[in-house]
Amino acid sequence: MPMRTMTDLFDQLGLPSDESSIQTFIASNIGACSDGKLVQMPIWSDSQRMFLKESVAQDADWAIPVDALSVALSHPISPT
Repeated sequence: MPMRTMTDLFDQLGLPSDESSIQTFIASNIGACSDGKLVQMPIWSDSQRMFLKESVAQDADWAIPVDALSVALSHPISPT
C-alpha cells in the first residue's frame, strides 16, 4: 500500500488538494496549532476532527500526513 500524502489527506478531509490550495490553507492557518493540538483547531467540522483524531490515535497510515500538517500549522511565520 502506498504511503498517504498531504494531497491524499486534503482529499480525505474534503478540502481542495492541489498544491496551491494546500499552501494557501497552511499560510492562512499557520500558528493556529502552536500548542500541537491539531484536532482542537476551530476550522474542522465534527467529521474532519474525528477523522484526524482517530488517524493519530490508531497510528493509521494517515498519521504521517496528519502529523506533517500539525507541524506545518504549528510554526508561526517569522518576520523577515
